Amino acid sequence: MGLAERRALNNFQTNEYKTLENTIHAAAGFKVKVTVDWEKLGTDGNSDLYKDGFTKVYFTPLIEAFKAICIDEMGRKALKAELKEIVITNSADLYSPQSWTLEKGVLTLDHSPITNIDYIDERKEALIKLLESNL
Repeated sequence: MGLAERRALNNFQTNEYKTLENTIHAAAGFKVKVTVDWEKLGTDGNSDLYKDGFTKVYFTPLIEAFKAICIDEMGRKALKAELKEIVITNSADLYSPQSWTLEKGVLTLDHSPITNIDYIDERKEALIKLLESNL
């Protein structure tokens, strides 16, 4: 990862991440541990896509899915009882939310941050389905 990518990552962490993390907590109704593998999110030559990609690929679908799950007390209690941690990574340049998992309380979003960026609704719906079938 070059200097441009490290700067873009730092900029996102400094200026965007905390607000998104707080929005995740608000949507879930509790503070859940969020672990972001920043080194794996950085892809060479794509620093201009980080803000849009990170937000649309990982955070917006997650927030919207939590809002849908937590529409009532039953959903909020189920999410809080099961979800212990969220892991955001890009381990293999995957491009579909079908690889996302919820195992032993850990929700893992493994997806390329620069592929299918605008497929927000598809990722949100896949996440809702994953959560509802495991809560």
